Amino acid sequence: MQRIGVFVCWCGSNIAATVDVEAVSQALAKEPGVVHSANYQYMCSQAGQDLIRAAIKEHKLTGIVVCSCSPRMHEMTFRKTAESAGINPYMVEIANIREQCSWIHKDILTGTEKAIVLGRTAIAKVNLNAPLTAGESPVTKRALVIGGGIAGIQTALDIADAGFEVDIVEKNPTIGGKMAQLDKTFPTLDCAACILTPKMVDVAQHEKIRIFSYSEVAAVKGFVGNFDVTIKKKARYVREDVCTGCGLCTEKCPVKKVPNEFNLGMDTRRAIYIPFAQAVPKVATIDADYCNMLKNGKCGVCSKVCTAKAIDYEQKDTLIEEKYGAIVVATGFNPISMEKFDEYAYSQSKDVVTSLEFERIMNAAGPTQGKLVRPSDGKHPHTLVFVQCVGSRCANCAEKGKEYCSKICCMYTAKHAMLTRDKYPDTDVYVFYIDVRTPGKNFDEFYRRAAEEYGVHYVKGMVGKVMPEGDKLMVRASDLIANKQINIAADMVILAAAIEPDKSARSIATMLTASMDTNDFFTEAHPKLRPVESPTAGIFLSGACQGPKDIPETVAQAGAAAAKVIGLLAKDKLKGNPCVASSNELMCNGCSSCERVCPYGAISYVDKEFRGPNRTVLVRRVAQVNPAVCQGCGACTVACPSGAMDLKGFATKQIMAEVDAICK
Repeated sequence: MQRIGVFVCWCGSNIAATVDVEAVSQALAKEPGVVHSANYQYMCSQAGQDLIRAAIKEHKLTGIVVCSCSPRMHEMTFRKTAESAGINPYMVEIANIREQCSWIHKDILTGTEKAIVLGRTAIAKVNLNAPLTAGESPVTKRALVIGGGIAGIQTALDIADAGFEVDIVEKNPTIGGKMAQLDKTFPTLDCAACILTPKMVDVAQHEKIRIFSYSEVAAVKGFVGNFDVTIKKKARYVREDVCTGCGLCTEKCPVKKVPNEFNLGMDTRRAIYIPFAQAVPKVATIDADYCNMLKNGKCGVCSKVCTAKAIDYEQKDTLIEEKYGAIVVATGFNPISMEKFDEYAYSQSKDVVTSLEFERIMNAAGPTQGKLVRPSDGKHPHTLVFVQCVGSRCANCAEKGKEYCSKICCMYTAKHAMLTRDKYPDTDVYVFYIDVRTPGKNFDEFYRRAAEEYGVHYVKGMVGKVMPEGDKLMVRASDLIANKQINIAADMVILAAAIEPDKSARSIATMLTASMDTNDFFTEAHPKLRPVESPTAGIFLSGACQGPKDIPETVAQAGAAAAKVIGLLAKDKLKGNPCVASSNELMCNGCSSCERVCPYGAISYVDKEFRGPNRTVLVRRVAQVNPAVCQGCGACTVACPSGAMDLKGFATKQIMAEVDAICK
């Protein structure tokens, strides 16, 4: 039997307001194995930890139970306290009487009774706990960044500047992401390309950074400090080490009518192309879906005009195997599809565009060379209507939109309105909004400039319908301040489309065993204390893959993620989790069920000799667990039909002892 100390925390009034902590302390003092029980106002404070250390020495404790808030918050704190006083850190159990008790019960009698039950279960488990020792594993001092937008670029630069090698995997032919498609950035209205391009060049020239463009992550195995990653490098049919980016092939290619995805399909490109002038790497790519040579073997013009002999029609997709100590997810975002929002006539009129499409129209390198003209006829529009929250905050239309606020729309709409009025003073600009959200530094001042200095008409109300009539778009909307319905004959309508995670996010999360929310944004380990870490060790989050963000916030989070990665890679060895699976070889029947479900590849099978009846030698196939690879997820213990697999620290008998304590 253990010598257990119980420590009940008041957590200020968080627990003490709905739990009688003195009664809990007295009740738990009577449990088997408990030799000391106390309560204190803030057990996680320095004074509270000193109280625990003193009790360990005075009462010669071998295990402790802390009744407090979630172990997610302070389990490591109390483990370190126990270890400093001479107790094995895995002889510590947390009874979560805050989130699981006081926060959900208003009646003090009910809350106290449940807190006692939760404390009793933790005591039952400690009585069966055994000291565990964490193993060590080396750290591969290289990081992988998935995504080459501004988040991925900034993260990679910060890690590389600290002296560690970084690889960027970008699915497109060039890095740059969505920021490369922007014209100006709020709230300073500086040129997006002017501030992004130098960073792209820095990445290309940095001796510690490699760029795998036109590539995807195909598989991820391993664990923190030792990830094995397979990268699929797609065939460009152009040799990157030879191509000079001169662009002659893109000028001579006879296939001219390929939709240009960089300009969102508003103009065309050739079958061989460089996405934009500042592309990094500046290497041509052949679109196999449109190239005559690759489709039917007839053409070869690009190969004939290429003086560098870079064209290679025989090029194949290649798989690259690399090892990494840490992985940063920076997969970014996309605007949602407007197909389901036909009330705005997006599919009926070319003059109804999304905000990102309007961004390309206003860009000097865009489909109209920066001239504000209607896509339908090339004429200059004089009345523009901006519609906010299209698909955002869509509580009653979740099947086609998003319930969350996309965060950046109010500001980029103000930017578009200001730029339009500044460059074309003869235009009337209307913005229909639910409410204006401007939470960043100098953001509210920026919005007020649009309304007060530039004469943008902000109308509190929603657009109900947009109807094409001749060369006009009849906008029917409500003005909630004036309490009336209004109709505007607009030349163009710009929809502030909600943003959502990139389509690749879900498959990448599956490979990384990382957590996601219901909207497919990556979930952080803790929203306040660990905002750039995934619950999966060694996986970090950067930018809009975690949630909607503007550029300043994205860059800040990228730096924070980089700092966490640097802290990890600076270590030569990492302590592993001793709560790993173990196999009872006498019970194992060699069925391979555990091996099949193990996401980390930690289980293998060996033939082992056993002594049978009459001292005969029997050879049986049994499971073995590699403790350096096992992450203690417990999947194998559930799958094992014979009960041979168990989890150290969470053995079946310990779990059943907790159940028995609840039913006592």
